Amino acid sequence: MQLQLISFVLIILHCMEYTGCQQHSSSRHRQHKQISGVSSGCQQGGCLTCSDYNGCLSCKPRFFMHLERIGMKQIGVCMTSCPPGFYGTRSPDRNTCTKCRPECDSCFNKNFCTRCRAGYYLHLGKCQESCPEGLVRSDTQRECVPKCPAECDTCVNSETCTRCRAGLYQLMGRCHHVCPEDYEPNDKLMECTPQVHCEVGEWSEWSPCSRSGRTCGFKRGQETRTRQVLQYPSPFGKPCPEISEIKECLVKRRRCPGKYSKNNEEEREKKSFNSRKRERDRERERERERDPGERDDSENRNKTEHRHRRGQDRHPVSPDQGLAQ
Repeated sequence: MQLQLISFVLIILHCMEYTGCQQHSSSRHRQHKQISGVSSGCQQGGCLTCSDYNGCLSCKPRFFMHLERIGMKQIGVCMTSCPPGFYGTRSPDRNTCTKCRPECDSCFNKNFCTRCRAGYYLHLGKCQESCPEGLVRSDTQRECVPKCPAECDTCVNSETCTRCRAGLYQLMGRCHHVCPEDYEPNDKLMECTPQVHCEVGEWSEWSPCSRSGRTCGFKRGQETRTRQVLQYPSPFGKPCPEISEIKECLVKRRRCPGKYSKNNEEEREKKSFNSRKRERDRERERERERDPGERDDSENRNKTEHRHRRGQDRHPVSPDQGLAQ
């Protein structure tokens, strides 16, 4: 009976030892799995080896290892470039992301900042709370910038303005109350812009001589020529010259065909009638201006000639009678 009890105790102890060995073996297997990088997360991103708990343990070539904090825990992440506030360092063994100095918002390396945190101002790669002499702080750029001239609102240096004060016009880094020659103010952009002058093309050929839209039935008419505007001027540019010209012309009078021939004939007849009427009026005027005696003698001569013509008309002389006489 005692022998059976001892045998039963030995069996239980053996089983407990075997179970402990199995648990230890399983724990070692899980640890080996984390280190060797068999996790399915290694199949994505730039991870070369990883674990389910710690993320990436190593990265593929050209990737940077970056530790992201999640609460109290840090997870390895492989990135092509480091995030803001970190700079990348390369080595034969591994590439890592290193945090910039506390006053830097972004940096090129540990000694050269590219942007500063609020309250610091960048100057020659350093972030500092005050600027050197001759420079002033720019809260928008977080940099030490040159003190601008009085007419500048913002500037690159003491000679180059990027924006002028109200009422001034910018031109090539300077501010002007009045724009220089060949420039004009642009109130919308507050800049001096180049003036644009009018440009015209060549004159056309002279048109045929015409009058009232006709090219016949007259002696004096007009010829015209034109040219086109190639470039219209700006508000202060040189205005355009004349783009059309007219000159008098003479042509040999000729009848117009069709409907104009009758009108021309009537016009000529009217002119002839008026000319004859004017001539008769002038003759009467001259008669009135003569002396009474001359006017009577003229009237007597006219009457005698008139009677003589009437007598000849009544008694014509035959050729034989004329010879007998």
